[in-house]
Amino acid sequence: MAEESFLVPSDVYFKAGVHIGTKFKTKYMKPFIYKVRPDGLSVLNVQQIDKRIRLSAKFLAQYAPEDVLIVCRRENGWEPVKLFGKLTGAKVIPSRYPPGILTNPNLDRFIEVKIMLVTDSWPDRNAINDALSVGIPVIGLCDTNNEANYLDLIIPCNNKGRRSLGLIFYLLAREYLRERGMLKEEELPIKMEEFMGD
Repeated sequence: MAEESFLVPSDVYFKAGVHIGTKFKTKYMKPFIYKVRPDGLSVLNVQQIDKRIRLSAKFLAQYAPEDVLIVCRRENGWEPVKLFGKLTGAKVIPSRYPPGILTNPNLDRFIEVKIMLVTDSWPDRNAINDALSVGIPVIGLCDTNNEANYLDLIIPCNNKGRRSLGLIFYLLAREYLRERGMLKEEELPIKMEEFMGD
């Protein structure tokens, strides 16, 4: 893939560590692994990461902001997820996912959405189970150790690092707004560095 066709220059991806996986790899993630380093860490294919971020943003953009839910139990993603919600108007649940929020209409906090994005399929599994119950598609950020059997679309990435999650949510927000024709300027009003905590 030519450098200019990436959403950001490849060195931005590398500096954020979006490609650094874990020592454990599942069968779901094997197609996205570029190589395994001598220290045993898997390295994800940056072209695939870029392609999947683009594809996921197009998928999300088919839905109005109020129909999108982003769930993130992993603390390193809380700020980027909040910024995503602030910019796009999507519903976000940083921290613990409240049980039954999608499935129990009697709850005060009950919400209805049409698509969900989770930061990690293991800590966010309760949200995924609720999404399955109500029949909405789920996009998941997946590291090399993630199971993906209940996800409709995966974004292969380092879903544990603060800078990696920041960059991914920055790009998803920017591309979502572009796809929906909601971004007037070339760039977002919130800088990439703020998403990444720099």
